[in-house]
Amino acid sequence: MNFLLSILVLLYCFTFLHASALNSSRYEIVSGNPFPSLLEVTTEDLASGLKNKLFSSVDLVKAYIARIEEVNSTLNVITELNPDALSIAAKLDAERENGTTRGPLHGIPLIIKVLNCNNIATKDKMNNTAGSFALLGAKVPRDSGVAAKLRAAGVIILGKSNLSQWANFRSFNSTNGWSALGGQVYAAYYPQQDPSGSSSGSGVASSIGLALAALGTETSGSILSPSEVNNLVGIKPTVGLTSRSLVIPISERQDTVGPMARTVKDAAYILQAIAGKDVNDNYTSAIPFHTLPDYVAACNFSSLRGKRIGIPRNLILPQEGYEPILSAFEAALEVITNAGATIVDNTNITDYALDQYLNSNSSLLVVEADFITDLPKTYLSKLTSNPQKIYTLADITNFTQQFPAEDYPDRDTAIFDESLALAFNNTSPEFWALYQNNLAIAGPQGILGLLANFSLDALILPTAFSPGLPALAGLPVVTVPLGFFPYNTTVVKNTRALVEIGPNIPFGLSFLGSAWSEASLIGFAYAFEQRTHARNKVLPYLLPNTELAHVLAA
Repeated sequence: MNFLLSILVLLYCFTFLHASALNSSRYEIVSGNPFPSLLEVTTEDLASGLKNKLFSSVDLVKAYIARIEEVNSTLNVITELNPDALSIAAKLDAERENGTTRGPLHGIPLIIKVLNCNNIATKDKMNNTAGSFALLGAKVPRDSGVAAKLRAAGVIILGKSNLSQWANFRSFNSTNGWSALGGQVYAAYYPQQDPSGSSSGSGVASSIGLALAALGTETSGSILSPSEVNNLVGIKPTVGLTSRSLVIPISERQDTVGPMARTVKDAAYILQAIAGKDVNDNYTSAIPFHTLPDYVAACNFSSLRGKRIGIPRNLILPQEGYEPILSAFEAALEVITNAGATIVDNTNITDYALDQYLNSNSSLLVVEADFITDLPKTYLSKLTSNPQKIYTLADITNFTQQFPAEDYPDRDTAIFDESLALAFNNTSPEFWALYQNNLAIAGPQGILGLLANFSLDALILPTAFSPGLPALAGLPVVTVPLGFFPYNTTVVKNTRALVEIGPNIPFGLSFLGSAWSEASLIGFAYAFEQRTHARNKVLPYLLPNTELAHVLAA
């Protein structure tokens, strides 16, 4: 560690001592009015400021771009800015001036993930690459379903975030947040911190206010895990609640798109905008609502009152260094109890389900079989321009192994190779048996069985243990900030020197439920958040300085 980095770490480790004082000063004077800093600003703050003409959407875009430029060379968060962001903002400002607003997100900038550096496709001047040179320059026929909904809601898509290449589905020896196109993302709570993945850049961007919030995608953990370590709220929706049309796929049975934001209510506003049916994704036809629930109204302080919340203790596995997480989890139970809920402990999944979950390879085989089928069928075949002539996973593998910037063989293609070596795909009889096993261990022998048999409204787990089981059945999870590793925590690095455990690195609490139960889970998460305000207790070690006041004064 060089001298400068050593000093930076020492200064950072004592940030927690001053967090309360810093919290009270995170305001600027904007057009003569006190206004929250862009680190803490909410959807409602921005909507009010725009409505009252304290600033414009153009001002917002300029401020966020300046913030990105301050830190991006250090953190590698954003791979591409939207070259039309300012002109789009100006058009939305003109609409507002004429008395038209499209909703609460009108004129507000967001960041979206490019599935590993661009996997949520947009039909504009930006790329959609999954972080690989193989798709650089490829064009899609239209916006992805969620991007189209964001635009309809008046959102400014400010840019695209870096992520784990191919959504962590290329290598067994790469790192969270690395892509060939974007380099290595670092999180902002500790120098050289592992950002988790695969929505790595989305998590970091939202955590330090490079936009109001961000979109991520998840197959198993890719919203929840980076939300956790970046001190965010992450909503992993039921598969089918949000469209995956023209989102670079891994698994049609597990892929979902959701928000990553600094507050539960901000995440709820974004989910409200992107949820709903899409003729281009038949999974959305399963949505059981004629009218979507009001996810924002679900943010009720009393949501936990009278609810039964279960703890599947046998999913909380021994993990060295996790003592602070487990201690904070036990303290959270008291908060939830004091909020009026009943904790039902030891609501454990069956022994068979636990054994299969921990030891069976059926979960990986299902996803690999989906991958080799879904990638060419639902994405590559739709491209209107394909400069590298990439039509199959075999094409991607060959390109990756031959193109030097893809860093092969140092970062292997083992997951690609395993997928290609399967003797079946997701239309084969062998596949169906594996998938049904997944549904059984996550359903009647797992989460759904616990909810029904113990008359539970939700389950809770430390977020570190929450993603895997609900992923198997496409079930929803909401993670909310819970706490931080103590300032004197011993640093633990992975084999590529990213810090996985260290001082002030955040961790979270997850609420798990049945399909389509997002409104309830959002309510529970909000009730917990409002009683703890955990995310405010520690600041990132690296923050941009630009605020709206600076842009307005320029």
